[in-house]
Amino acid sequence: MSSRALLLVNRHARQGQKGLSEAIEYLKTLGFDLIEESTEDPKHLGEVIFRYQHQVDLVIIGGGDGTLNAAVDALVETQLPLGILPLGTANDLARTLEIPNSLGEACKIIADGNLRRIDLGWVNDKHFFNVASLGLSVKITQRLTKEVKRRWGVFAYAATALQVLWEARPFTAEIAINGESVSVKTVQIAVGNGRYYGGGMAVADDATIDDQRLDLYSLEIKHWWQIILLIPAMREGRHIHWESVRSLQGQEIKVYTRKQRPINTDGEITTYTPAHFRVISRAIAVLVPQKSGVKS
Repeated sequence: MSSRALLLVNRHARQGQKGLSEAIEYLKTLGFDLIEESTEDPKHLGEVIFRYQHQVDLVIIGGGDGTLNAAVDALVETQLPLGILPLGTANDLARTLEIPNSLGEACKIIADGNLRRIDLGWVNDKHFFNVASLGLSVKITQRLTKEVKRRWGVFAYAATALQVLWEARPFTAEIAINGESVSVKTVQIAVGNGRYYGGGMAVADDATIDDQRLDLYSLEIKHWWQIILLIPAMREGRHIHWESVRSLQGQEIKVYTRKQRPINTDGEITTYTPAHFRVISRAIAVLVPQKSGVKS
């Protein structure tokens, strides 16, 4: 792997401030010639990537899934390879790609230069790595403050979910997929591209980030407490086999609701229904471990 790299670190990520100096030391020791940039607002990451696109050979991003999501559109356009330093709370993309949370090990993986192309999800002109969803997960995102994530780490997701569960109200949606249309009454619709989301929940038990498909599930429970019974199965993606969960797969999906509903992509609210989802196969190149399950 060429040594000219743009290093972008979100200082507000859970381990961002501490991780920046460590990452610089590790990467320089491994022979990287770094252009170092940090940001107070991840929304500016795309602008920085475009600014340096002709001066570097790869982009290394330190932060969580929201930070990576803020950079994804620029990575698609520039086609610069991506190295990941898991400095966020959940680090679900890193988990999917089998990149360890150890900063030293993550830097070594980048230096090893094992590139793999992965799929991306796309909804209403916005790319995403892990999952896009509407319903219950949006309420969790709205309640999940930076302070809560910094204090409780990955457990913040479960704690916040329990707080909003009793407020969950079913809504009606129409799902169009594979030439068919179905009307559902649901508390959440999630469309996954990768495997993990929400602090380690699995979209489906056989989902991967290079399977060239999207995995949709709809939680069609009648009582809020039923989701508590589902949580253990959701850790492994086995919830899709439950009677109260509708599971669908396809390369293109459309979701319509009676009123506009916000959509959460990789932990950030970025668009609204009506929603048009697609999988973009082999969209970008990412540095992964040699023994990663992600195919070349």
